[in-house]
Amino acid sequence: MAELLYMKALVEPGRALTEAEIQRYSRHILIPEIDLVGQQRIANAKVLCVGAGGLGSTNIMYLAAAGIGTIGIIDFDVVQLSNLQRQVIHLQHDIGDRKVVSAANKINELNPNVNVIVHDVMLDRHNALELFADYDLIIDGTDNFATRYLINDAAALLGKPYIWGSIYQFDGQASVFWSKVGPCYRCLHPTPPPPGSVPSCAEGGVLGAICASIGSIQVTEAIKLITGIGEPLLGTLLIYDALKSEQQRVPVNINPECPICNGKQLQLLDDYQAFCGAIQNHLTAAELKNMMMKQEEFLIVDVREPWEYEERSIPGAQLIPMRQFKDGSAISQLPRDRQIVLHCRSGQRSADCLAILIDAGFENVTHLDGGILALIEYENQANS
Repeated sequence: MAELLYMKALVEPGRALTEAEIQRYSRHILIPEIDLVGQQRIANAKVLCVGAGGLGSTNIMYLAAAGIGTIGIIDFDVVQLSNLQRQVIHLQHDIGDRKVVSAANKINELNPNVNVIVHDVMLDRHNALELFADYDLIIDGTDNFATRYLINDAAALLGKPYIWGSIYQFDGQASVFWSKVGPCYRCLHPTPPPPGSVPSCAEGGVLGAICASIGSIQVTEAIKLITGIGEPLLGTLLIYDALKSEQQRVPVNINPECPICNGKQLQLLDDYQAFCGAIQNHLTAAELKNMMMKQEEFLIVDVREPWEYEERSIPGAQLIPMRQFKDGSAISQLPRDRQIVLHCRSGQRSADCLAILIDAGFENVTHLDGGILALIEYENQANS
């Protein structure tokens, strides 16, 4: 069944191309499998990129260069100096700017034919279905499990293909999930890994070029689906080891117990962080801001890396990187008689550190849901 569907193009051909467009995309049009009709399909496609970071930079640039008619970008972060090692869509002069704005500006410079829609918001269960509804397919450039499960579920409930990628140090993975005709992300990962068991790129690092390797595979998969050519990575996990220059292809089958694929889950979960094992002692950005304005007595602990702290931090926050929670050295540095609020970039690392403190007997401890990014978004909305 999957073979029959992905031989059919996802997108119908759009309007006739102008002479300038034919010249711009001539190297595509020369390819027999794409031809003029295939380029018209590309120009008529609507692709949503979740994330404008490492993978997202490659996704967005190559989608725009290929002539995708409409590109949506979801991100609510700002460009930081440490991003420039791998997030090639952003430049030195973009530091401090919103990532969606920086990315949109580059698209306009690269290909003014592309319609860019920026979504400067945090993706969550309340907006995912509405944001995804107007697009043909979703490309995932995120780096945490809770968001991946959310993207998978929202795309599946809407019947849309989900092109997934993951990177860490010298390794990368990619696949296409489409529950209408094949497995979904939950078939590959029925349950999330234990909190803290899988380090993020912020903790372990990533070779910048790996973002381009996996990101370009994601874009290629998108074009294959849009035009109906080749064999997409549907039902296949591609694993890339850059140090050995090796690729593996691992079959991924539909899991009969998958609640998405067997039709038992008909709506989004109430809390994807909780589903991924995060302990639910958390504050919202609004609650933390209110505590700060009232000058309540509490200790803010930043569990990110020192370079992240130097780029941006919450006033008064004490830096104790996550590795010190894991090796136990953070325990002796923290008071047990004060309220402690942990935070990181997006909430994942602080949730893991929260679990460590609770296991160590701390009682008056919580963490910032959504991390410093949620606080930034809240402050931006309050000031707009």
